[in-house]
Amino acid sequence: MSANFKPAARTTAAVSAALAAGLVLSACGGSDSTTITGEGSTAQQKAMTHFSDVLTDEGGAVLDYTGSGSGAGVKKFLAGDVDFAGTDSPLKDDEVTQARERCGGNDAWHLPIVVGPVAVAYNLPGVDKLNLNAPVLAQIFDSKIAKWNDPRIAVLNPGVALPDLAIVPVHRSDSSGTTDNFTRYLQDAAPQDWPYEHSKEWAGQGGSGAAKSTGVGDTVKKTAGSVTYVEWGFATENELGVASIDFGAGPTELTARSAASALEGVTFANPGSKDLVVNTDALYSLSKEGAYPLLLTPYSVVCSAGYDNADLAPAIKAAFTTILDKGQSGLEELGFVPLPQAYSDTLRGTIDAL
Repeated sequence: MSANFKPAARTTAAVSAALAAGLVLSACGGSDSTTITGEGSTAQQKAMTHFSDVLTDEGGAVLDYTGSGSGAGVKKFLAGDVDFAGTDSPLKDDEVTQARERCGGNDAWHLPIVVGPVAVAYNLPGVDKLNLNAPVLAQIFDSKIAKWNDPRIAVLNPGVALPDLAIVPVHRSDSSGTTDNFTRYLQDAAPQDWPYEHSKEWAGQGGSGAAKSTGVGDTVKKTAGSVTYVEWGFATENELGVASIDFGAGPTELTARSAASALEGVTFANPGSKDLVVNTDALYSLSKEGAYPLLLTPYSVVCSAGYDNADLAPAIKAAFTTILDKGQSGLEELGFVPLPQAYSDTLRGTIDAL
């Protein structure tokens, strides 16, 4: 993968219209095709669009996915309204219990089949390169640093003419797994500066809120001096600046190579389990030269067994097998990281056991 790679913006009218409409994926299939419904994370909606196209090309199931946010997707799955949930954070303990009931007494499993970096995206006229670290990010998003030329930012950017401009931190206003992961990173990496427990609900002080990934991206694009946390593809789609982050081994630019370098070290919270929850605490504490570990691993939460429709379980198994085998090609252009072999092999073991 090229170190200079940047995901391309989606420019066709058809794609733009689909995203603006909230993303309902609907692949055209034959009348006997099984339809698989999912809802939730907007962070993976571009990937789900891609996977839907792949399934169409391969003659697989129809994939119908609505990007409504992680919180909404989990609720729909627990209620039995959709076949799988898209969520950027694993289910909470009470949700695990509810999911078991929804799955007829069987466990629900997390499939982290999409990996995308979280970009710190900014709109700062005249500043093409910006270095930040966890303590400064925590203070910015908690409104403790108010100006871009603050000495705490300036010391990280020697020789850069930072403007005397107010900082407008933009956060997700809806229940968001991206928020949960970003605040988990701040909590792990800057506990002195981020006094809040990570959560899907924003806890920092001040700033401006916007709904969904599209909302924060659009807001920053229109607002000079603003900064947000958002999936890489949305940052580049809006032609925003993307900060380099010092994770402890020097400022690291977000590239496909630096993200893949961090992904190589991913471990799972319960080794040997078929339920693949990523150990984000270990990931976010990674300090490796050239590695960008602020990665989002959105989950597709599925029933390991127990679907009422007898055709659904084999269709889900076949669809996710196709996604794993054929769907990784083309993800780079959308701002995601193709899965390394060891990670892919672990996923295959879970999918095969569905």
